[in-house]
Amino acid sequence: MATLLLEMNNTTDLQISQRGIDMPASPIRKLAPLAYAAEDKGVKIYRLNIGQPDLPTPQKALDALKHVDRTTLEYSPSQGYRSLRKALVNYYDRYQIKLSADDIIITCGGSEAVLFAFMSCLNPGDEIIVPEPAYANYMAFAVSAGAVIRTVTTTIEEGFCLPKVEKFEELINERTKAILICNPNNPTGYLYTQKEMNQIRDLVKKHNLYLFSDEVYREFIYTGSPYISAMHLEGIEQNVVLIDSVSKRYSECGIRIGALITKNEAVRRIVMKFCQARLSPPLIGQIVAEASIEGTEAYSREVYEEYLERRKCLIDGVNKIPGCYTPIPMGAFYTVAKLPVEDTEKFCAWCLSDFRWKDELTPKTTMFSGSEMECAGETIMMAPASGFYTTPGVGNDQVRLAYVLCKKDLQRALFLLEKALEEYNSK
Repeated sequence: MATLLLEMNNTTDLQISQRGIDMPASPIRKLAPLAYAAEDKGVKIYRLNIGQPDLPTPQKALDALKHVDRTTLEYSPSQGYRSLRKALVNYYDRYQIKLSADDIIITCGGSEAVLFAFMSCLNPGDEIIVPEPAYANYMAFAVSAGAVIRTVTTTIEEGFCLPKVEKFEELINERTKAILICNPNNPTGYLYTQKEMNQIRDLVKKHNLYLFSDEVYREFIYTGSPYISAMHLEGIEQNVVLIDSVSKRYSECGIRIGALITKNEAVRRIVMKFCQARLSPPLIGQIVAEASIEGTEAYSREVYEEYLERRKCLIDGVNKIPGCYTPIPMGAFYTVAKLPVEDTEKFCAWCLSDFRWKDELTPKTTMFSGSEMECAGETIMMAPASGFYTTPGVGNDQVRLAYVLCKKDLQRALFLLEKALEEYNSK
């Protein structure tokens, strides 16, 4: 028995899965240990690294949470409550997206919707074409499904507009099964034009591909150009799988409610197998999400106006810092900025581990883990943009910034960024 226990405790010969090794670390969260260590020492951090809005959740949704009157918190149907799916039908109708409740499957956040779409539509070795920079977790979900991401690179100099169709054609082969877009885009804030969406439609139709379309930021479009959903494209209705989430538009990231939407009944039938395997989406989250959809139009207008102001504050501020540049994002609440450093991953880590700023405006105290402590200085947290590219060496001088803080905090973060760059480059 002692020998058996010894062998069980000796893990030196155990192998980690290749899938786990291939899984990319999140560029958004990989620096979190440095942030926690800094906060533990009393450093105040302005977090521009993650799309976690600081705006309140709709009061109607909070009231629904407070007044849950169930005596048992039961499993919900694997596809989600029909009442929520019917409410979403009305929501999408506002955007001229015509659906039935059966077209909608509720998921544990938009992330699960992407994963289930990949698992249901792709075989190991199948390839997905994705414009980069792209939301980093797409790569992680592809690894989970055994699929391969092939990227067409967009450039900051061209405002991250879609490359010409020839760039897509160069990548298409017998293993190509899908194109994935995010519109409006995370991390760039780019909004695809009608011409670009038609280009994608024609590729999908010509090569009989799936079109995975992540549209969680449709509420945040800051231009007169129309929002073109993949669901608006004629002739590829059976090819489209739309990804959605309530996390951003209602500041409800923690309730983990998303949706996978498709008119392709065969795809829905397979997705349901994965839904049944994970049993059900969150009960409480669905209650909160359903309460958020109707009667919150005034809330949505106020949130939209706030993000307009924040966008102007951040973009103007970044472009005033010597050596920095960012195009104007047309949607979402992110931008990718070029900084005057060779390696933003090292710079972002240094900001958390070494840079500390104190002046007359530095708060006397700060909060960490619910406790107030003396402030040891201020710094900024950003997401290195290289993690949003798969092409080696691309994006090393860029960061993704999320303008999810109030204007006062954004202005302070911009000040800290300028001071950090001055100190970093002086060394």
